[in-house]
Amino acid sequence: MYCVPESSGIAAGETGLVIRPFTADDNARLTAIWYAASRISHPFLPDDLLLRQRREISEKYLPDTETWVAVRNGDPVGFIGLIDQFIGGLFVSPDVQSLGIGGRLLDHAFALKSKLALEVYAANTRAVAFYRRHGFCGVRRRETDDNGLPHPLILMQKPCPAGQRRLGQLQNPTR
Repeated sequence: MYCVPESSGIAAGETGLVIRPFTADDNARLTAIWYAASRISHPFLPDDLLLRQRREISEKYLPDTETWVAVRNGDPVGFIGLIDQFIGGLFVSPDVQSLGIGGRLLDHAFALKSKLALEVYAANTRAVAFYRRHGFCGVRRRETDDNGLPHPLILMQKPCPAGQRRLGQLQNPTR
């Protein structure tokens, strides 16, 4: 387990945050977190797609990836899923976002892997800015998502490739 001291951005007076491996008992709560956060951060995705993905998250993604769970005051509040050095997803319950939980999950994953990559929807500007603040930079963009829908994705990585500034933009973000 990975304990986060209270001075790390978690609200004063709380017992802190624990990051621990996923267990099957977490599945329903983490699936609910994924769905709630996805509806807010991906309003451009159709509801039927989110409902289909919710089942995939529960039945395949959570059990089959290296998933770490952020627990605050005994309750799961977020998670990060890793496939080798690729972040398949990072989701924090909307009611506790902006408390440093996502950053702590990223720090934990980076400490384990020392190099990370992810894809993020370009339209999710809040997430793009979050990853940039945490040292990721955009290295490539594609114009369609995994479902073939016209929702551009940015491939980001940390550390940045040699010669690219940490907060650097993609050289040609329209391609």
